[in-house]
Amino acid sequence: MRIRVVQGDITQLALDAIVNAANSSLLGGGGVDGAIHRAAGSELLAECRLLGGCNTGDAKITGGYRLPAGSVIHTVGPVWRDGQHNEAELLRSCYLRSLELAVQNDVKTIAFPCISTGVYGFPKRPAAEISLAAVQGFEDREKLDEVVFVCFGDDSYQIYRELLKDN
Repeated sequence: MRIRVVQGDITQLALDAIVNAANSSLLGGGGVDGAIHRAAGSELLAECRLLGGCNTGDAKITGGYRLPAGSVIHTVGPVWRDGQHNEAELLRSCYLRSLELAVQNDVKTIAFPCISTGVYGFPKRPAAEISLAAVQGFEDREKLDEVVFVCFGDDSYQIYRELLKDN
């Protein structure tokens, strides 16, 4: 499995699946979530309405509709409070559940945004460390060809580049 980091817009990637940093309703929002819903079109919202929401740390999969990606895996990251409310484990679970769904749905190439590091306030470096450890430790990683971490901002991009260089 190849791991790489890019800076840019996750909605432009033509992979098997992209991951949406969703809210628990799965009905769209701001940031990555809003961008994915806008790019995918109203069909994505219609399918998400049928899913009954999603718990923090879990994930659900839908079609990609007007996106270049074939599927969207929606995961709900934790809101950072103080690091004492299971935030790290919930974030780790977002990555693992998304990867499990990917393997179950024959996804070979997948892209992740920086889950929970926007308005949810998770500190960027620990979030990047958790995401990389989860992906690198995923037990079925040989069933994936490529995992891409997509960073919108330069600060997150530099953190991932540094962490990947050290591995």
